[in-house]
Amino acid sequence: MAARRQQRLVSLVLCLLSTRQFITAERIRDTVEGYEVSADSSNPDEAFKRSFERDKAELRELGIPLETGRNSVFDTEDGYRIARKDFELPPISFAADEAAAVGLAARLWSTASLASEARTALIKLRAAGVEIDEPLGADALPPLPANEPALPDLLAAVSGQRVVQFSHRKPRADVSDQRTVEPWGVLSWRGRWYVVGHDRKRGEVRSFRLDRIDGAVKTLTEPAATTRPADLNMLELVRGANQQVGEVASVRVKQNRGGQLRRLARTSEPAGDGADLLAIEFRDTGWLAALIAAGGTDAVVISPPELVTAVVRLLQSASGGEQ
Repeated sequence: MAARRQQRLVSLVLCLLSTRQFITAERIRDTVEGYEVSADSSNPDEAFKRSFERDKAELRELGIPLETGRNSVFDTEDGYRIARKDFELPPISFAADEAAAVGLAARLWSTASLASEARTALIKLRAAGVEIDEPLGADALPPLPANEPALPDLLAAVSGQRVVQFSHRKPRADVSDQRTVEPWGVLSWRGRWYVVGHDRKRGEVRSFRLDRIDGAVKTLTEPAATTRPADLNMLELVRGANQQVGEVASVRVKQNRGGQLRRLARTSEPAGDGADLLAIEFRDTGWLAALIAAGGTDAVVISPPELVTAVVRLLQSASGGEQ
């Protein structure tokens, strides 16, 4: 029944949009599919009237501008129509950077819990005439990882300008440290998510890696008391906080393969047999091991030994046991 009513509402909208004149209820009854009344109805006119009144109310609740009026002084009853100028959305345009932001958001939301909302938003934008073009080579771009449990809460806190609390582990630390942060933004860098904001404990701007957050993020009821400085470059802040010297991995990658590994490479040189030898600086063995293992037969790690061991373990786990 619900599906039949939805179809009837769509037909009613199309009917009222198809003409500039007011259409009487009786003509709508004869024209729009779905207003048929069963032959055994005791009062078919009253049944139609009830259905039509419900439909008009629902269209108005949906924001559809349903007009009532008469075409001439000789008409004896009111008619209905929907004016196109009031129904159609106005032109919407984005600057290049705004359109790029929407495209990047779609890449993120395609794997996040927000996927349904993202699809709805993109459909509305395209319905309004906004073209969200995929960047050249979009199929080759890796999806932005969105599997961090803290990500949705932190995105909501940034949007709502709320204060958050969480437990955060420093590298190689055995215990977590409780932090109270006024978040200004969340960004992804080198496959990791970071939140940047005012750390109340330190009294300064800090960045925190989301995969080092232990447990749930608590959102406080109080609003944030600070705002992001206009000259703050959050990406440069995150980069600067992660410039400590790491190790260098040697990874053999087939030509025209391993796009993400190539983007991380510090150097690349031909290795023969249709492959290149990449030098990749890293500080997180597990993270780089996962990227290499995801490359399958396209990528082979040469050194260091602990990275080789980590990749082998991942591949063995994926294959279902020891080899």
